[in-house]
Amino acid sequence: MSAAPANPITPAIEMRGVAVNSMKDPGITVAEKVDWSVAPGEFWVVAGPQRSGKSDFLMLTGGLMAPADGVYRLFGEDMPIFQDARLRERLRLGYVFDGGQLFNHMTIAENVAVPLRYHQNLTGAEAEPRVQAMLELTELTPWANSTPGNVARNWQKRAGLARALALRPDVLLLDNPLGGLDARHTNWWLNFLDQLSCGHGSLGGDPMTVVVTADDLRPWKSGSRRFALLKDKRFAALGAWPDLERATDPAVRELLAHEPAGD
Repeated sequence: MSAAPANPITPAIEMRGVAVNSMKDPGITVAEKVDWSVAPGEFWVVAGPQRSGKSDFLMLTGGLMAPADGVYRLFGEDMPIFQDARLRERLRLGYVFDGGQLFNHMTIAENVAVPLRYHQNLTGAEAEPRVQAMLELTELTPWANSTPGNVARNWQKRAGLARALALRPDVLLLDNPLGGLDARHTNWWLNFLDQLSCGHGSLGGDPMTVVVTADDLRPWKSGSRRFALLKDKRFAALGAWPDLERATDPAVRELLAHEPAGD
């Protein structure tokens, strides 16, 4: 009998038999019997057609709602985590909503400061150096004092990213980060997320676990990313890009070949 590994790696994300319900209508199930394991530092793209439940799946992964069935653990900790005593574990995970979901009455800089002030009880002055660093990292400095309604969607999405990165999470979840972006901004996101996955020097240099949702697989072509499909309540891990190119599943072929439907 072979010996067990001396130091087995705890998955960053581990789901066993998980069922996901819709956040808007908890009576609707969008995914069933999800078995999924994400190692620290992996980059995953969860793809599926419009209205397949990707946002609900990501919100459950982000701990915003509980599984309807099964077990979900983040670095070995049962999720969701709501207890103050376990706050440190919950904050290992950062979430970027589609469109940013910013507070309209706050400036971009004030939005980025929210997690620092709320979770770490920093004053505005204490949070400012880290806020400025995040604004520079995401090229948002010119819009620091603007409110979200006065900046384009491209920059609103980056502000949501800067806010999520302010606490330097180990896991970063992003809902449809490329949605509605032009080619220049799309390329920036692809390159930046790859840097995060490999370890960005401005954030300590440690590889970050990254999970994104997408309704078009083509921009994500890379041998270093792993892919999964969510369709008809079924979640299937597909492997790396070469595995996608060999896939015969019609849903995968459609996501590789066609423009996604509009929202």
